Amino acid sequence: MKKTQTQLRVRYAETDQMGIVYYGNYPLYLEQGRTEWLRELGFSYRYMEAHGIQLPVTHLSINYKRPAKYDDLLTVTTTLRQLPTVKIEFLYEIHNEDGVLLATAETTLVFIDDATGKIQKAPVYLVDALKDDFES
Repeated sequence: MKKTQTQLRVRYAETDQMGIVYYGNYPLYLEQGRTEWLRELGFSYRYMEAHGIQLPVTHLSINYKRPAKYDDLLTVTTTLRQLPTVKIEFLYEIHNEDGVLLATAETTLVFIDDATGKIQKAPVYLVDALKDDFES
């Protein structure tokens, strides 16, 4: 399975008065992980959008284990669950710099044709780039 690790530092604006990351900011960390996952594969959201594909999130689930805090260096590990079809599913783990697991998450996105607004199959260039990871 294609896996990427992305590091980011918690900014002050992402925390509450106690210096703990507000729970609503975690989806932003997941998005950063997905964006870098795709970039490491050789594409970008911008590239896909320029080629008529939108990727809305249709499912988001987060399990909070421990709090992230201001100035923590986080590692977001993003893993593709399976070869994409009309949807693409990711699993995530977020660790702090001490290796403590802070959160796990899942997202599902669907491929939408920008011109028609209808669900479509994953683009061939994406599936082709991932096939080797799923063939045994």
